[in-house]
Amino acid sequence: MHSGKHFSMIRDFHLADWFTLGNASCGVGALFAVMHYVQHQNMQTLLLACGLILLAFVFDVFDGRVARWRQQTSLLGRELDSLADVISFGVAPAIIAYGIGMDGFWDHVILIYFVACGVSRLARYNISAETLSQGGAKVRYFEGTPIPSSLLLVIVIALAAWNGAVGDQLWFGVIPIGPWQLHPLVLMFAASGSLMISRTLHIPKL
Repeated sequence: MHSGKHFSMIRDFHLADWFTLGNASCGVGALFAVMHYVQHQNMQTLLLACGLILLAFVFDVFDGRVARWRQQTSLLGRELDSLADVISFGVAPAIIAYGIGMDGFWDHVILIYFVACGVSRLARYNISAETLSQGGAKVRYFEGTPIPSSLLLVIVIALAAWNGAVGDQLWFGVIPIGPWQLHPLVLMFAASGSLMISRTLHIPKL
C-alpha cells in the first residue's frame, strides 16, 4: 500500500480493472441517456442507452478473459466487477424500463425487486467465490442466472422502442390493480430477478 500517495490505488489497477471501469462507465452513460430521453423524448437517446448496456456486456466479458490471460485476479477486481454489474445490469435496465413507460406503482415495486435480486445475487456469488478460493478451488457454475443476463431484457425494450411501443403504446398495455397500474411487460423483470436468486438453477461457468 502507498497510503501517502494520492493516486496509488489507480496505479495498482490491472488491465482487466480498466475494462471493468469501462463497464461501469457504460452503465452510468446509459442512465444519463435515459434521463435525457425522459426530458426530451428523443428516441435516439433511449436506443443509445440500450446500446451502452450491450457495450457494458462486452466490457464485462473481456475483463474476466483479460484477467485470466494475464493471471492477474484480485479481490479488488472482483469487487469492482460486482459494483460495475450492479450499475450496468441492475440499476440501468430498471431505469430504462421506467423511461420507456413502466412507471406505475406496481412497476416500481417489481423494478425495485429486480435490482434487489441482482444485488443479492452478486453478494452470494462473491461469498461463494471467496470461500472456494481459500480452498484453492474456483467457481465452476452459477447459482441462478448471472446478472448480465438482464441484457436480454434491454434487448426487448430496444425492440419495443424501435417499433414505437413506448409510453401509452407499450406492449401488452396496462392493467389497473387497485388504485395503481401495472404494465404486464414489467413482469419479465420479476422473472429475471427470481431466476437470479434461485438456488436450484445451476448454470456452468464458461
